Amino acid sequence: MAPTLGFLLLLLGLCRNTLSEGPPSSTRASDVLEFELPATNYETKDSYEPGSIGVLFQIVQSFLHVLQPNAFPEGILRKIIQKKFDLSTDYEKIIRYEIGILICAVLGLLFIILMPLVGFCFALCRCCNKCGGEMHQRQKKNGTFLRKYFAVSLLAICIFISIGIIYGFVANHHVRTHIENTRKLADSNFRDLRTLLNETPSQITYVLDQYTTPKEKAFSDLDNIKSLLGGGIHEQLRPKVIPVLDDIKAMAEAIKETKAALLNVNNTLQDLKRSTGQLNSSLSDIKTNLEQSLNDPQCSVAPVTATCNDIRMTLNQLDDNTNVDELPSLHKQLDNVNDVLRTDLSSLVQKGNKSFNDIPEMVQKQTTGMVSDIKNTLNSIGSAIKNVNGQIAIQDKLSIFLDPINYVETYIHEKLPTLEEYDAYRWLVSLVICCLLTLIMIFYYLGLLCGIFGYDRHATPTRRGCISNTGGIFLMTGVGISFLFCWILMIIVVFTFVVGGNVEKLVCEPYQNKKLFQVLDTPYLLNDNWKHYLSGMVFNKPDINLTFEQVYSDCKENKGIYATLKLENHYNISEHLNIQGHTGNISSSFENLKVKIDNIVLLDAAGRKNLMDFSSSGVDQVDYDVYLAEIAKPPTKVNLLSFAEELERKANQLPPGSLKKSLTSNAQTIRTVYHDQVMPLGQLMRSLYRSIQNLQNKTSGLEVKVVNIISSLDSAQDFITNRISSIIVQESTKYGNMILGYFERYLQWVKISVTEQVAACKPVATALDSAVDVFLCSSIIKPINLFWFGIGKATIFLLPAIIFAVKLAKYYRRMDSEDVYDE
Repeated sequence: MAPTLGFLLLLLGLCRNTLSEGPPSSTRASDVLEFELPATNYETKDSYEPGSIGVLFQIVQSFLHVLQPNAFPEGILRKIIQKKFDLSTDYEKIIRYEIGILICAVLGLLFIILMPLVGFCFALCRCCNKCGGEMHQRQKKNGTFLRKYFAVSLLAICIFISIGIIYGFVANHHVRTHIENTRKLADSNFRDLRTLLNETPSQITYVLDQYTTPKEKAFSDLDNIKSLLGGGIHEQLRPKVIPVLDDIKAMAEAIKETKAALLNVNNTLQDLKRSTGQLNSSLSDIKTNLEQSLNDPQCSVAPVTATCNDIRMTLNQLDDNTNVDELPSLHKQLDNVNDVLRTDLSSLVQKGNKSFNDIPEMVQKQTTGMVSDIKNTLNSIGSAIKNVNGQIAIQDKLSIFLDPINYVETYIHEKLPTLEEYDAYRWLVSLVICCLLTLIMIFYYLGLLCGIFGYDRHATPTRRGCISNTGGIFLMTGVGISFLFCWILMIIVVFTFVVGGNVEKLVCEPYQNKKLFQVLDTPYLLNDNWKHYLSGMVFNKPDINLTFEQVYSDCKENKGIYATLKLENHYNISEHLNIQGHTGNISSSFENLKVKIDNIVLLDAAGRKNLMDFSSSGVDQVDYDVYLAEIAKPPTKVNLLSFAEELERKANQLPPGSLKKSLTSNAQTIRTVYHDQVMPLGQLMRSLYRSIQNLQNKTSGLEVKVVNIISSLDSAQDFITNRISSIIVQESTKYGNMILGYFERYLQWVKISVTEQVAACKPVATALDSAVDVFLCSSIIKPINLFWFGIGKATIFLLPAIIFAVKLAKYYRRMDSEDVYDE
């Protein structure tokens, strides 16, 4: 325990110097960077599993609990530590606590004293032909039953004794094996302690070297200030600016499309007027020819007169159905739009867009000096951190640990051969004991074997066979050896029982349930002037609640020595990890950042005038409904094809002659006019109708649209002018917090690493466990307890075995005389 405590105090000295000279950690986590201290691997397992023999250990432990169910005597131990224990006054407490073990020990002493006496008297009695020594056997009616009863009982007892012997062999081998592995266990623990010493400087160096990670990330972000800070400002303005510029750009395209639509409608309208004139001329010629044909003399003949009159009455249908010539042209509006297009609105929009997109570039140019200053500051902080490792002289401080570790290791290596030598003697003695009991059991088993299989129920006692007689001799031999050595075996059982049982109850169990630590943590126990002994040794402040139990538990959980020994009471690392103390210059640089952005013009006066001129061009004042209504009419009053068919039908009703031929010719002419003029004219009118509808849709609400665009433009320009300063401050703060966040995360990780991970003292707890729980308890005491439990059980069962063996031998041995008749 003392070397372990010294090791902890030496580690404390290291961390005290380390933490008082170096900077560390932070408060706010960053989602960008992640740090992790490399894990340290140790050889020694932090838990011990006895394996299948653990079940036997549990049986013995349960037996001890039945013998000694009393609670751990904390009060007595405190008095012993304080040297206030008085046997004359406190013996009753000891007897009350040890009553179970004392009773068993007294019974064992009685066994040791009485068994030789009983054996001596039994031998004398046998020599006097008493106590079954007379070679004469009476024949009884229940003799067969008694023989079988004695044999079965002896066999059962021998099985119980054999189980105890097996316990002894197993326990003896377990101790031998683990004592042989003690050197490996010790060496692995020392290697782990040296690993702890060697890894602690590298851990601290690793923690300090990780400063380059946030620094490089900050350098990267500073180099990208154009996209990060400038882009942030640009993105803040984008929702207000981009929609306006998109609307203006769309309006510039709309102007061009309006011109194209106007030009298309105007040209199509002119073509329509020409086509309509040609159609009127053709219809007029057809009408004149028909009138001349109807003046033919045949029309005066009675049957033909009616037909001619019918045709004459339909001639007024051969006329144009539209008044396209009355529709005004769109030359004026077209000229106005052409005047608007003399100003390239698209280029003006691109110019405004460029000035807006130049914001990141402006930010980069205006922050060049600030970026350089921050980089210099970060480099200076990095240089200071690199110097910390050299200032601490970690390796020199850690060298203090090597002397006690080397001393303890040398001491153990010097004593191990002696321990192994003594264990060899112990192993040999234990082996002899187990073999002696085994020999007795061999005699009993051979006696049973020879007696059972060699017994002849038809043979009289004086004529029993050799095999049966040999079985009886084996049984009596076993009885003799039992009387000779059982009291010696009981001496060993009582000694190991008293020692092993008390060590198990007073050391192993309280160590596992931490009662020992709780006793040591009793206020004013180890020092009358110190409430808490450990904190008095570590800090010279005995009022700090630092306990052995807490230190051991924290080391078992592999916590760092800073948290384990509560070094915050000596050096509060949180007070030295204030982010402002390390990054104050960087914060002030961002707070004093001045970025001037005041020359952004989304659209100049020429562009605004261009929009207003377009809204007053008159394209939205045209009465497109008049055009659409006129163009929607059919080109002629009557369907010329139907008219031609009707005319031809009537002509076919006339007698042959010039009139019929003339009418038929005109019908064919009408069909030609329909195909050559009316159908193309209809297609032209439908195309014009769609073009006018398209133009109407484009120019509908033009003035309102332009007014809205101008209003949005004014709003966006006003937003840029009035809010740009606050946006710059907001984005600069955000950008600065992002840069500082890297170092806050780093400092926070430093704090966690130093307080919880660096110099994690798990090897110390493992070494203590290896010494007490593994070596002393699991490798020595528990197997010894199993040994006395098994050998003790075997020795005790020798008593009934002797009785039954003596009784049974009478039925197997050849008698000198016999009673044939026994009433």
